[in-house]
Amino acid sequence: MSAPPERFGATLTTDGVHFALWSETATAAWVSIFDAKGDAEVARIPLERGPADIFQATVPGLGEGARYGFRTDGPYDKARGHWFDPAKLLADPHAIEIDRPYVYDARLAAPREAEIDTAPLMPKAIVTALPAPIPHRQPAFTAGGLIYEINVRGFTMLHPDIPAAQRGTLAALAHPAIIDHLKGIGVSAIELMPITAWIDERHLGPLSLTNSWGYNPVGFMALDPRLAPGGLAELRQAVEALHDEGIAVLLDVVFNHSGESDAVGPTLSLRGIDNHAYFSTVRDEPGTLANDSGCGNTLNCDHPATRRLVFDALRHFVTYAGIDGFRFDLAPILGRARDGFEPDAAFFRELKRYPELADRILIAEPWDIGPGGYQLGNFPESFLEWNDRYRDDVRRFWRGDPHSVGDLATRLAGSSDIFGRLDRTHS
Repeated sequence: MSAPPERFGATLTTDGVHFALWSETATAAWVSIFDAKGDAEVARIPLERGPADIFQATVPGLGEGARYGFRTDGPYDKARGHWFDPAKLLADPHAIEIDRPYVYDARLAAPREAEIDTAPLMPKAIVTALPAPIPHRQPAFTAGGLIYEINVRGFTMLHPDIPAAQRGTLAALAHPAIIDHLKGIGVSAIELMPITAWIDERHLGPLSLTNSWGYNPVGFMALDPRLAPGGLAELRQAVEALHDEGIAVLLDVVFNHSGESDAVGPTLSLRGIDNHAYFSTVRDEPGTLANDSGCGNTLNCDHPATRRLVFDALRHFVTYAGIDGFRFDLAPILGRARDGFEPDAAFFRELKRYPELADRILIAEPWDIGPGGYQLGNFPESFLEWNDRYRDDVRRFWRGDPHSVGDLATRLAGSSDIFGRLDRTHS
Protein backbone atom coordinates (compact mmCIF):
# COMPACT_ATOMS: atom_id res chain seq x y z
CA MET A 1 0.00 0.00 0.00
CA SER A 2 1.20 3.51 -0.77
CA ALA A 3 1.82 5.91 2.11
CA PRO A 4 -0.47 8.96 2.41
CA PRO A 5 0.82 11.77 0.17
CA GLU A 6 2.06 15.16 1.32
CA ARG A 7 -0.43 16.83 -1.00
CA PHE A 8 -3.51 15.82 -2.93
CA GLY A 9 -4.09 16.30 -6.63
CA ALA A 10 -1.22 16.01 -9.10
CA THR A 11 2.41 16.14 -7.97
CA LEU A 12 5.41 15.96 -10.28
CA THR A 13 7.91 13.26 -9.33
CA THR A 14 11.28 12.21 -10.72
CA ASP A 15 9.68 9.58 -12.94
CA GLY A 16 6.18 10.93 -13.70
CA VAL A 17 3.16 12.38 -11.93
CA HIS A 18 1.65 11.16 -8.69
CA PHE A 19 -2.14 11.51 -8.35
CA ALA A 20 -4.02 11.40 -5.04
CA LEU A 21 -7.74 11.76 -4.33
CA TRP A 22 -9.56 11.34 -1.04
CA SER A 23 -13.00 9.71 -0.82
CA GLU A 24 -14.47 7.78 2.06
CA THR A 25 -17.52 6.44 0.22
CA ALA A 26 -16.29 5.83 -3.34
CA THR A 27 -15.64 2.21 -4.25
CA ALA A 28 -13.32 2.98 -7.16
CA ALA A 29 -11.50 5.94 -8.69
CA TRP A 30 -9.54 6.69 -11.86
CA VAL A 31 -7.48 9.48 -13.31
CA SER A 32 -8.33 10.29 -16.93
CA ILE A 33 -5.43 11.61 -19.01
CA PHE A 34 -6.15 13.80 -22.04
CA ASP A 35 -4.26 14.91 -25.10
CA ALA A 36 -2.42 18.24 -25.26
CA LYS A 37 -5.58 20.09 -26.29
CA GLY A 38 -7.60 18.56 -23.46
CA ASP A 39 -10.13 17.10 -25.90
CA ALA A 40 -9.44 13.38 -26.31
CA GLU A 41 -9.12 10.97 -23.38
CA VAL A 42 -5.98 8.96 -24.07
CA ALA A 43 -5.80 6.88 -20.87
CA ARG A 44 -7.91 5.98 -17.85
CA ILE A 45 -5.76 4.70 -15.01
CA PRO A 46 -7.17 3.05 -11.86
CA LEU A 47 -6.19 4.61 -8.55
CA GLU A 48 -5.34 2.24 -5.70
CA ARG A 49 -7.19 2.75 -2.45
CA GLY A 50 -4.67 3.20 0.33
CA PRO A 51 -4.55 4.28 3.97
CA ALA A 52 -7.04 6.90 5.16
CA ASP A 53 -9.30 6.39 2.10
CA ILE A 54 -6.81 8.00 -0.28
CA PHE A 55 -6.82 6.73 -3.88
CA GLN A 56 -3.36 7.01 -5.45
CA ALA A 57 -1.28 6.13 -8.49
CA THR A 58 1.92 7.30 -10.14
CA VAL A 59 1.83 7.59 -13.92
CA PRO A 60 5.35 7.11 -15.35
CA GLY A 61 6.46 9.31 -18.20
CA LEU A 62 3.80 11.96 -17.62
CA GLY A 63 5.05 15.49 -17.11
CA GLU A 64 4.26 19.14 -16.58
CA GLY A 65 1.43 20.41 -18.75
CA ALA A 66 -0.48 17.13 -18.88
CA ARG A 67 -4.28 17.48 -18.84
CA TYR A 68 -6.31 15.32 -16.48
CA GLY A 69 -9.49 14.83 -14.46
CA PHE A 70 -10.82 12.28 -11.99
CA ARG A 71 -13.65 9.75 -12.17
CA THR A 72 -15.23 7.79 -9.34
CA ASP A 73 -17.70 4.96 -8.86
CA GLY A 74 -19.89 3.87 -5.98
CA PRO A 75 -23.58 3.88 -5.09
CA TYR A 76 -25.90 6.15 -7.02
CA ASP A 77 -28.83 6.89 -4.73
CA LYS A 78 -29.70 10.58 -4.41
CA ALA A 79 -32.19 9.89 -1.62
CA ARG A 80 -29.24 8.70 0.47
CA GLY A 81 -26.89 11.42 -0.76
CA HIS A 82 -24.84 9.28 -3.16
CA TRP A 83 -24.02 10.73 -6.60
CA PHE A 84 -21.32 8.44 -7.98
CA ASP A 85 -21.19 8.20 -11.75
CA PRO A 86 -18.03 7.20 -13.67
CA ALA A 87 -19.35 8.99 -16.76
CA LYS A 88 -18.89 12.30 -14.95
CA LEU A 89 -15.42 13.79 -15.31
CA LEU A 90 -14.62 15.44 -11.99
CA ALA A 91 -12.43 18.49 -11.44
CA ASP A 92 -9.52 17.95 -9.09
CA PRO A 93 -10.31 20.02 -5.96
CA HIS A 94 -6.58 20.59 -5.51
CA ALA A 95 -5.89 21.58 -9.12
CA ILE A 96 -3.63 24.61 -9.44
CA GLU A 97 -4.50 25.45 -13.05
CA ILE A 98 -7.25 24.57 -15.53
CA ASP A 99 -7.22 24.87 -19.30
CA ARG A 100 -10.50 26.73 -19.88
CA PRO A 101 -13.37 28.35 -17.97
CA TYR A 102 -16.39 26.41 -16.75
CA VAL A 103 -19.49 26.66 -18.94
CA TYR A 104 -22.85 25.50 -17.65
CA ASP A 105 -24.55 22.78 -19.69
CA ALA A 106 -27.63 20.85 -18.59
CA ARG A 107 -25.89 17.59 -19.51
CA LEU A 108 -23.56 18.13 -16.56
CA ALA A 109 -26.55 17.29 -14.35
CA ALA A 110 -27.72 14.26 -16.34
CA PRO A 111 -28.64 11.19 -14.23
CA ARG A 112 -26.32 8.21 -14.21
CA GLU A 113 -28.68 6.14 -16.35
CA ALA A 114 -28.27 8.67 -19.19
CA GLU A 115 -24.64 7.50 -19.54
CA ILE A 116 -23.47 10.91 -20.78
CA ASP A 117 -19.71 11.31 -20.66
CA THR A 118 -19.16 14.89 -19.47
CA ALA A 119 -15.48 15.06 -20.38
CA PRO A 120 -16.15 17.17 -23.52
CA LEU A 121 -18.03 19.68 -21.33
CA MET A 122 -15.44 20.01 -18.57
CA PRO A 123 -12.21 22.00 -18.20
CA LYS A 124 -9.18 19.81 -17.63
CA ALA A 125 -6.73 20.30 -14.79
CA ILE A 126 -3.14 20.96 -15.83
CA VAL A 127 -0.21 19.30 -14.09
CA THR A 128 1.74 22.27 -12.78
CA ALA A 129 5.14 22.61 -11.15
CA LEU A 130 4.88 24.76 -8.05
CA PRO A 131 7.26 27.72 -7.86
CA ALA A 132 9.65 28.28 -4.98
CA PRO A 133 7.83 29.39 -1.83
CA ILE A 134 7.82 33.13 -1.20
CA PRO A 135 9.75 34.06 1.96
CA HIS A 136 7.25 34.70 4.72
CA ARG A 137 6.71 38.36 5.54
CA GLN A 138 4.33 40.28 7.73
CA PRO A 139 1.20 41.48 5.90
CA ALA A 140 1.63 44.88 4.30
CA PHE A 141 -1.43 46.13 6.16
CA THR A 142 -2.50 47.12 9.63
CA ALA A 143 -6.06 47.24 10.94
CA GLY A 144 -7.62 50.61 10.29
CA GLY A 145 -6.16 51.06 6.81
CA LEU A 146 -8.30 51.59 3.74
CA ILE A 147 -9.36 48.34 2.03
CA TYR A 148 -10.47 48.81 -1.57
CA GLU A 149 -12.68 46.06 -3.01
CA ILE A 150 -11.97 45.24 -6.65
CA ASN A 151 -13.72 43.20 -9.30
CA VAL A 152 -10.68 42.28 -11.37
CA ARG A 153 -12.42 42.25 -14.74
CA GLY A 154 -14.56 45.33 -14.25
CA PHE A 155 -11.81 47.43 -12.70
CA THR A 156 -9.58 47.55 -15.77
CA MET A 157 -11.67 46.29 -18.70
CA LEU A 158 -12.17 49.76 -20.20
CA HIS A 159 -9.06 51.48 -18.85
CA PRO A 160 -7.41 53.31 -21.77
CA ASP A 161 -3.91 53.16 -20.31
CA ILE A 162 -3.89 49.38 -19.89
CA PRO A 163 -2.70 47.31 -22.88
CA ALA A 164 -5.71 45.65 -24.50
CA ALA A 165 -4.36 42.14 -23.86
CA GLN A 166 -4.10 42.81 -20.11
CA ARG A 167 -7.46 44.48 -19.53
CA GLY A 168 -9.68 42.57 -17.16
CA THR A 169 -6.85 40.40 -15.83
CA LEU A 170 -4.71 40.19 -12.72
CA ALA A 171 -1.71 41.42 -14.73
CA ALA A 172 -3.43 44.78 -15.15
CA LEU A 173 -3.31 45.35 -11.40
CA ALA A 174 0.47 45.62 -11.63
CA HIS A 175 0.32 48.37 -14.26
CA PRO A 176 1.73 51.73 -13.08
CA ALA A 177 -1.53 53.51 -13.96
CA ILE A 178 -3.46 51.26 -11.57
CA ILE A 179 -0.89 51.45 -8.79
CA ASP A 180 -0.68 55.24 -9.07
CA HIS A 181 -4.47 55.47 -8.79
CA LEU A 182 -4.58 53.23 -5.72
CA LYS A 183 -1.83 55.16 -3.99
CA GLY A 184 -3.44 58.45 -4.92
CA ILE A 185 -6.64 57.61 -3.04
CA GLY A 186 -4.81 56.24 -0.01
CA VAL A 187 -5.43 52.52 -0.44
CA SER A 188 -3.69 50.30 2.11
CA ALA A 189 -4.94 46.99 0.74
CA ILE A 190 -6.98 45.74 -2.18
CA GLU A 191 -9.52 42.99 -1.67
CA LEU A 192 -10.00 40.98 -4.84
CA MET A 193 -13.47 39.60 -5.40
CA PRO A 194 -13.27 35.84 -6.14
CA ILE A 195 -10.57 34.91 -8.62
CA THR A 196 -10.73 31.11 -8.48
CA ALA A 197 -12.61 29.29 -11.24
CA TRP A 198 -16.40 29.56 -11.12
CA ILE A 199 -19.41 28.52 -13.17
CA ASP A 200 -22.53 30.47 -14.15
CA GLU A 201 -25.70 29.60 -12.25
CA ARG A 202 -28.09 27.66 -14.47
CA HIS A 203 -30.78 30.35 -14.51
CA LEU A 204 -28.47 32.98 -16.02
CA GLY A 205 -28.12 31.55 -19.53
CA PRO A 206 -31.83 31.77 -20.43
CA LEU A 207 -31.73 35.40 -19.28
CA SER A 208 -28.70 36.12 -21.50
CA LEU A 209 -26.69 36.90 -18.35
CA THR A 210 -23.40 35.71 -16.91
CA ASN A 211 -21.87 35.70 -13.46
CA SER A 212 -19.25 38.45 -13.40
CA TRP A 213 -18.60 38.48 -9.64
CA GLY A 214 -17.34 34.92 -9.23
CA TYR A 215 -19.23 33.87 -6.10
CA ASN A 216 -20.05 30.42 -7.47
CA PRO A 217 -16.79 28.46 -7.25
CA VAL A 218 -15.97 25.03 -8.56
CA GLY A 219 -12.32 24.99 -7.50
CA PHE A 220 -10.63 26.67 -4.56
CA MET A 221 -7.06 26.92 -5.86
CA ALA A 222 -7.19 27.01 -9.68
CA LEU A 223 -7.53 30.60 -10.88
CA ASP A 224 -10.19 31.42 -13.43
CA PRO A 225 -8.33 31.56 -16.76
CA ARG A 226 -10.38 34.57 -17.87
CA LEU A 227 -8.84 36.60 -15.04
CA ALA A 228 -5.46 34.89 -14.92
CA PRO A 229 -4.42 33.60 -18.36
CA GLY A 230 -0.90 33.43 -16.94
CA GLY A 231 -1.97 31.20 -14.05
CA LEU A 232 -0.44 31.34 -10.60
CA ALA A 233 2.62 33.22 -11.90
CA GLU A 234 0.38 36.10 -12.98
CA LEU A 235 -1.11 36.44 -9.50
CA ARG A 236 2.30 36.15 -7.88
CA GLN A 237 3.76 38.90 -10.09
CA ALA A 238 0.82 41.24 -9.47
CA VAL A 239 1.07 40.76 -5.70
CA GLU A 240 4.82 41.43 -5.80
CA ALA A 241 4.30 44.66 -7.73
CA LEU A 242 1.66 45.86 -5.29
CA HIS A 243 3.79 44.91 -2.29
CA ASP A 244 6.67 46.92 -3.72
CA GLU A 245 4.39 49.96 -3.47
CA GLY A 246 3.22 49.19 0.05
CA ILE A 247 -0.20 47.83 -0.94
CA ALA A 248 -1.41 44.57 0.58
CA VAL A 249 -3.52 42.03 -1.30
CA LEU A 250 -6.48 40.20 0.25
CA LEU A 251 -8.55 37.51 -1.46
CA ASP A 252 -12.31 37.20 -1.12
CA VAL A 253 -12.81 33.44 -0.71
CA VAL A 254 -16.03 31.44 -0.95
CA PHE A 255 -15.75 28.42 1.33
CA ASN A 256 -19.48 28.18 1.91
CA HIS A 257 -20.84 26.38 -1.17
CA SER A 258 -19.84 25.04 -4.57
CA GLY A 259 -21.19 25.79 -8.03
CA GLU A 260 -22.74 22.31 -8.07
CA SER A 261 -25.83 23.98 -6.59
CA ASP A 262 -28.90 22.05 -5.42
CA ALA A 263 -30.22 18.55 -6.12
CA VAL A 264 -30.76 19.30 -9.81
CA GLY A 265 -27.42 21.05 -10.26
CA PRO A 266 -24.38 19.77 -12.14
CA THR A 267 -21.90 17.19 -10.86
CA LEU A 268 -18.52 18.85 -11.33
CA SER A 269 -16.20 17.89 -8.49
CA LEU A 270 -16.94 17.47 -4.76
CA ARG A 271 -20.46 16.11 -5.31
CA GLY A 272 -19.08 13.24 -7.36
CA ILE A 273 -16.08 12.65 -5.09
CA ASP A 274 -17.81 12.41 -1.71
CA ASN A 275 -21.08 14.27 -1.35
CA HIS A 276 -21.57 13.02 2.22
CA ALA A 277 -18.29 14.46 3.43
CA TYR A 278 -18.13 17.76 1.62
CA PHE A 279 -21.73 18.98 1.94
CA SER A 280 -24.05 19.47 4.88
CA THR A 281 -27.44 17.79 4.80
CA VAL A 282 -30.67 18.25 6.70
CA ARG A 283 -30.73 16.24 9.92
CA ASP A 284 -32.03 12.69 9.36
CA GLU A 285 -32.39 13.41 5.61
CA PRO A 286 -29.09 12.38 4.00
CA GLY A 287 -30.41 13.13 0.52
CA THR A 288 -31.51 16.70 1.30
CA LEU A 289 -28.79 19.30 0.98
CA ALA A 290 -28.72 22.04 3.61
CA ASN A 291 -28.91 25.49 2.08
CA ASP A 292 -27.38 27.81 4.67
CA SER A 293 -25.58 29.60 1.84
CA GLY A 294 -28.69 30.36 -0.19
CA CYS A 295 -26.90 28.90 -3.21
CA GLY A 296 -28.28 25.35 -3.18
CA ASN A 297 -25.68 23.59 -1.02
CA THR A 298 -23.48 24.23 1.99
CA LEU A 299 -19.87 23.15 2.47
CA ASN A 300 -19.52 21.00 5.56
CA CYS A 301 -16.59 22.62 7.34
CA ASP A 302 -17.30 20.40 10.32
CA HIS A 303 -15.78 17.51 8.33
CA PRO A 304 -11.98 17.12 8.41
CA ALA A 305 -11.76 16.51 4.65
CA THR A 306 -13.44 19.84 3.91
CA ARG A 307 -11.25 21.64 6.40
CA ARG A 308 -8.16 20.05 4.85
CA LEU A 309 -9.21 21.37 1.44
CA VAL A 310 -9.89 24.88 2.77
CA PHE A 311 -6.63 25.11 4.70
CA ASP A 312 -4.67 23.71 1.77
CA ALA A 313 -6.12 26.48 -0.39
CA LEU A 314 -5.35 29.24 2.13
CA ARG A 315 -1.80 28.02 2.67
CA HIS A 316 -1.28 27.68 -1.09
CA PHE A 317 -2.07 31.33 -1.73
CA VAL A 318 0.06 32.55 1.15
CA THR A 319 3.02 30.31 0.32
CA TYR A 320 3.13 30.64 -3.46
CA ALA A 321 1.52 34.04 -4.13
CA GLY A 322 2.32 36.03 -0.97
CA ILE A 323 -1.31 36.84 -0.19
CA ASP A 324 -1.67 39.00 2.93
CA GLY A 325 -5.09 37.83 4.05
CA PHE A 326 -8.59 36.71 3.25
CA ARG A 327 -12.17 37.91 3.45
CA PHE A 328 -14.48 34.94 4.12
CA ASP A 329 -17.83 35.08 2.37
CA LEU A 330 -20.76 33.91 4.56
CA ALA A 331 -18.26 33.10 7.26
CA PRO A 332 -20.60 31.48 9.86
CA ILE A 333 -20.55 28.40 7.63
CA LEU A 334 -16.89 27.94 8.60
CA GLY A 335 -18.04 27.41 12.17
CA ARG A 336 -21.25 25.49 11.60
CA ALA A 337 -21.53 22.14 13.36
CA ARG A 338 -24.61 19.90 13.42
CA ASP A 339 -26.41 22.14 15.92
CA GLY A 340 -25.41 25.51 14.47
CA PHE A 341 -22.59 28.03 14.66
CA GLU A 342 -19.93 27.49 17.31
CA PRO A 343 -17.39 30.25 18.10
CA ASP A 344 -14.94 27.50 19.10
CA ALA A 345 -15.72 25.22 16.15
CA ALA A 346 -13.16 22.78 14.79
CA PHE A 347 -12.31 25.12 11.93
CA PHE A 348 -11.24 27.93 14.25
CA ARG A 349 -9.28 25.59 16.50
CA GLU A 350 -7.46 24.03 13.58
CA LEU A 351 -6.69 27.41 12.04
CA LYS A 352 -4.30 28.06 14.93
CA ARG A 353 -2.13 25.10 13.93
CA TYR A 354 -0.82 26.64 10.71
CA PRO A 355 2.08 29.07 11.15
CA GLU A 356 1.64 30.37 7.59
CA LEU A 357 -1.80 31.69 8.55
CA ALA A 358 -1.07 32.92 12.08
CA ASP A 359 -0.34 36.52 11.07
CA ARG A 360 -2.68 36.83 8.06
CA ILE A 361 -5.48 39.40 7.93
CA LEU A 362 -8.73 37.44 8.41
CA ILE A 363 -12.06 39.18 7.78
CA ALA A 364 -15.42 37.54 8.37
CA GLU A 365 -18.68 38.38 6.68
CA PRO A 366 -20.51 37.35 9.87
CA TRP A 367 -23.82 36.14 8.50
CA ASP A 368 -25.41 33.45 6.37
CA ILE A 369 -29.07 32.55 5.82
CA GLY A 370 -29.13 29.40 7.96
CA PRO A 371 -30.61 29.08 11.47
CA GLY A 372 -28.75 31.41 13.83
CA GLY A 373 -26.88 32.78 10.86
CA TYR A 374 -26.32 36.34 12.15
CA GLN A 375 -23.11 36.13 14.17
CA LEU A 376 -21.77 39.68 14.26
CA GLY A 377 -19.33 39.98 17.14
CA ASN A 378 -19.05 36.25 17.77
CA PHE A 379 -15.95 35.36 15.77
CA PRO A 380 -12.60 34.59 17.40
CA GLU A 381 -10.28 37.44 18.29
CA SER A 382 -8.06 36.68 15.28
CA PHE A 383 -10.85 37.80 12.93
CA LEU A 384 -11.92 41.24 11.85
CA GLU A 385 -15.62 41.42 11.00
CA TRP A 386 -17.76 43.31 8.54
CA ASN A 387 -19.96 45.48 10.76
CA ASP A 388 -23.34 46.07 9.11
CA ARG A 389 -24.50 47.98 12.18
CA TYR A 390 -21.88 50.61 11.38
CA ARG A 391 -23.16 50.83 7.81
CA ASP A 392 -26.79 51.09 8.87
CA ASP A 393 -26.26 53.67 11.62
CA VAL A 394 -24.06 55.88 9.44
CA ARG A 395 -26.81 55.76 6.82
CA ARG A 396 -29.45 56.71 9.40
CA PHE A 397 -27.39 59.69 10.55
CA TRP A 398 -26.60 60.78 6.99
CA ARG A 399 -30.26 60.89 5.98
CA GLY A 400 -31.22 62.78 9.13
CA ASP A 401 -33.13 60.12 11.07
CA PRO A 402 -34.09 61.27 14.58
CA HIS A 403 -32.15 60.03 17.61
CA SER A 404 -29.26 58.75 15.49
CA VAL A 405 -26.36 60.78 16.93
CA GLY A 406 -25.75 58.45 19.86
CA ASP A 407 -25.68 55.36 17.67
CA LEU A 408 -23.27 57.07 15.29
CA ALA A 409 -20.95 57.89 18.18
CA THR A 410 -21.02 54.26 19.32
CA ARG A 411 -20.09 53.06 15.84
CA LEU A 412 -17.27 55.58 15.44
CA ALA A 413 -15.92 54.55 18.84
CA GLY A 414 -15.64 50.89 17.82
CA SER A 415 -19.08 49.37 18.52
CA SER A 416 -18.33 48.25 22.05
CA ASP A 417 -21.97 47.19 22.42
CA ILE A 418 -21.23 44.42 19.89
CA PHE A 419 -17.59 43.54 20.28
CA GLY A 420 -17.04 44.42 23.94
CA ARG A 421 -18.94 41.40 25.19
CA LEU A 422 -16.14 39.15 24.00
CA ASP A 423 -13.41 41.59 25.02
CA ARG A 424 -12.74 42.23 21.38
CA THR A 425 -10.30 44.99 20.54
CA HIS A 426 -11.49 45.59 16.97
CA SER A 427 -14.39 45.22 14.55
